[in-house]
Amino acid sequence: MARVLAIANQKGGVGKTTTVINVAAFLADQGQRVLAVDLDPQGNTTTGLGVDKASGEATLYEVLMDGLPIGQAVVATEVVGLHVVPATIELAGATVELAAREGRERRLREALAPVIARYDYILIDCPPSLGLLTVNALVAADAVWIPVQCEFFALEGLGQLLQTIELVRRRLNPQLQVEGAILTMYDARTNLAAQVAAEVRRFLGERVFPVPVPRTVRLSEAPSHGLPISRYDPRSRAAEVYRLIAQEVVRRGTA
Repeated sequence: MARVLAIANQKGGVGKTTTVINVAAFLADQGQRVLAVDLDPQGNTTTGLGVDKASGEATLYEVLMDGLPIGQAVVATEVVGLHVVPATIELAGATVELAAREGRERRLREALAPVIARYDYILIDCPPSLGLLTVNALVAADAVWIPVQCEFFALEGLGQLLQTIELVRRRLNPQLQVEGAILTMYDARTNLAAQVAAEVRRFLGERVFPVPVPRTVRLSEAPSHGLPISRYDPRSRAAEVYRLIAQEVVRRGTA
């Protein structure tokens, strides 16, 4: 039975997609069966894992809106053991269209049910908002991991995100918890990064993974080649950190 993890933060550009791609790849490298679900209409997890959004294949939109069995939308990636459910910009309309549907908050959870036994981990890349798509991810998830960018205004909106998670936990998904947080885009050369990291740790405590993800060109380049950092530059510092994060995801899930 898969553990379902939502990678969420309503702020854009904080590393949600990068986290999903690379944690998923390293989990697969550890022998786990992994499904990445691209819930962001930008579809960056899709392209970052080497899947062509223009291929005409089924996407998450058809799963959520037309009832297509999710297994028919699953695509294999170049990483053995890692599959993805792709997204395109068409998914942007789902928030409006879902609003009128019965059980709209549970569509993703119900869609995942038939395949949940096939995987050890399902990672959901949430869009940069607290709308209905993100709520679907939170309802489907066992736990949330929050990437936090090490820049000014890092904590802006985090309180609202935690309130949303708590609301979903109380009303729709009692098992939901914030399992971890990841400091991303860390530049050790600046005092600001250290100050932000300390502030985030004060705010989120022991849930913050102790090793930040460094800001590196190689990590930024990897998605343009459709590869996780484990394939693009496996000896880089960023690769090492995401390898450790994947190990920590497993450890916290079994603690």
